Order: sequence, then structure tokens, then C-alpha cells
Amino acid sequence: MPTALACPDCGRSYEDRWRCECGAPLEFADEPRPDGPAPDPASVDGRRGLWAFEDFVPIAPRVTLGEGMTPLVDAPAWDASFKLEYVFPTGSFKDRGATTTLSRAVELGAEKVIEDSSGNAGAAIAAYAARAGLDADVYVPASAKASKLRAIERAGATPVRVDGSREDVTDACVEAVRAGDGWYASHAWNPAFLAGTATVAHEIARERDWSVPDAVVAPLGHGTLFLGAYRGFRALLDAGWTDGMPRLLGAQAAGYAPIAAELHGSEDAAGNNDVADGVRIRAPVREAEIREAITATDGDAIAVGSDATKRELDRLHHRGFYVEPTCAVAPAALREYRERGVVDADDDVVVPLTGSGLKG
Repeated sequence: MPTALACPDCGRSYEDRWRCECGAPLEFADEPRPDGPAPDPASVDGRRGLWAFEDFVPIAPRVTLGEGMTPLVDAPAWDASFKLEYVFPTGSFKDRGATTTLSRAVELGAEKVIEDSSGNAGAAIAAYAARAGLDADVYVPASAKASKLRAIERAGATPVRVDGSREDVTDACVEAVRAGDGWYASHAWNPAFLAGTATVAHEIARERDWSVPDAVVAPLGHGTLFLGAYRGFRALLDAGWTDGMPRLLGAQAAGYAPIAAELHGSEDAAGNNDVADGVRIRAPVREAEIREAITATDGDAIAVGSDATKRELDRLHHRGFYVEPTCAVAPAALREYRERGVVDADDDVVVPLTGSGLKG
């Protein structure tokens, strides 16, 4: 039986719903934890991908393309390790959430799913919907890149172009959900998506023999990877598999940086970043949770502008990391965090690289 949902704000519970009646995002009523000590890292079956950690996931693996177990490699030029999330089946970390979200949709008997996305999440949901044999509509900004629209269309999903802001796209999608046009496979609202992105933490810890880094620097828009990492590392700590939490350091796009503005003032977050389109989010759905994760881990969030993003993208490409522009905000932020003294020279840092440059 599918795991029920509960509202952390008002306490209501549901078999299924995209949002609580009080307006808050919902969570799984039960979050499983494995019994016993952490296994030998070498015994974790990499052939199962991220589903090797299904004891932490409140969903059965019904829709999968073998996603997960992405490489963790040294990046000496940054004095860090990079988690290569861009080698997923659809070229971005969003496949982590797509496999769990579509598995949840199948558990609930959905026939059609609806998503709103600036690109990568839409491509992932479209691909996994195709794998599940479900119809899919993906609401996208009218300005979405042609390469990402092609990925959605070639998977058999229907892109619905919406003029206006990213928020206008979400509003149009929500209206379709309310009209009963399909099941909302939202990467921002659906807790099933975060159950998938949490496995990035499990993989990082496993690749480090169950030790955690001093810090993880990640792009921060709606926070699906940022919050996934927080939940995943917290789950490992709760299960007794690790003995600490990394500091979570976010990289927002200048001009779209509400968390950085709150922490450091609007002037620090001002400017514009027209390069990192994947994190141009002015009102994250789970903003309160992002702030809580930052507070709980002694973390931070800063804004990165276009020029710094472009410079870092060139550096990445010149060293063999062929990623899309949004990926560059996190290594650029790492440079800034070091200059500000937030990250020390001897800190052990992991940076996820989230999307492939082959997507255009």
C-alpha cells in the first residue's frame, strides 16, 4: 500500500494530494530506516543504482532506468571532489527524483502526469513517464531551450509553452492539476521527488566509506538537490551509518536569490544571472525548509552573477567537465565561500555537477 502523506504544519493526513489544504507542502507520514549497522560499502550493489538504498525510500522501485551511483571524482583545480550528476540517463540529477516520483504515480494508479519545469525536470519526468507507459504534459516557459523541448517531445510528452515568468508557468500548471488534467509530478511540491534526490547523500557517504565531507556546495533554486542532500545525510545519521552532517552551502543566481538576500542583505544578492536558468527561482516552494537546513548545518547561501558563472563554466569545460551553465554556479560559489572565509583551505568539500553540456 502506498505510504500516506502528512502535513508538518497542521497535522492533516492524506492518502494522496499535491498540497495540504492549509497550503503547506506535504511529507511522507513514515520515513523508513534500515536496521543494523552500516554495511561494508563494497557490499552495496551498484548494479541497482540509487535503489540500492531503497531501505531509506518510502516507495517501491516500479519505474527505473538504472539511474544513480554517479562518479565522485577528484577536482584538484578546485581542491574539491565533484559528484558527476550529469551522467544520468536524461543528463541531469533530476532523474533521481523522476524515478521515485513516477514509481509513486504508478503505485497510486495514475494514468497521466503533469509537471512544470524550466527544462531538466521536465525532460526527466517525460522520460520516466514514457518508461512507465503514462501520458505526460510538461508546462515550460515559452523561452525554454529548444534542446530541452526536444527531449520532452521525443519521449512522447506534450510541452505546454507559457508566456511570462517562471511563476506564471507554475500557476498555469497548477490550474491544470486543479481541473483534473493529471497527477502533479512536481519536482518542487511532491515529496516523492525529494525521496529520490536524498540518495545523493547516501551515494556520497558510501563512496567515502560512510564518512561525510565538511561541506557540500550545491546549486539552489527550488532546493530539490539541496534539501535532498540534507534529508539524505540526516537519514544516514539517524540510522547510525554516519556520525555527522556536512555544512550545506547554497549557490543561488543573482537577482533570483531570496535566501541569500535574507542572510546577507538585498544588496549582496542583487544583480542578474541570465546564464544559470535552472536556478532562477524567486519564491522556492520549500523556502522555510531550506532556511532550516542551512541553520541546522551551520550552512549558508550566496548569490552568483553571470560573469562569475561564465568564467567557471569555461574552467570546467577546459578541464574535461562538460556541463551546462547552471552547474557552474556551485564551483563559482565555492571560490566565493573561500574568499569570504566560510570554507577553509583544508576543508573537505563535495560539489555536485548537476546537468550535462550536451543538452545545449
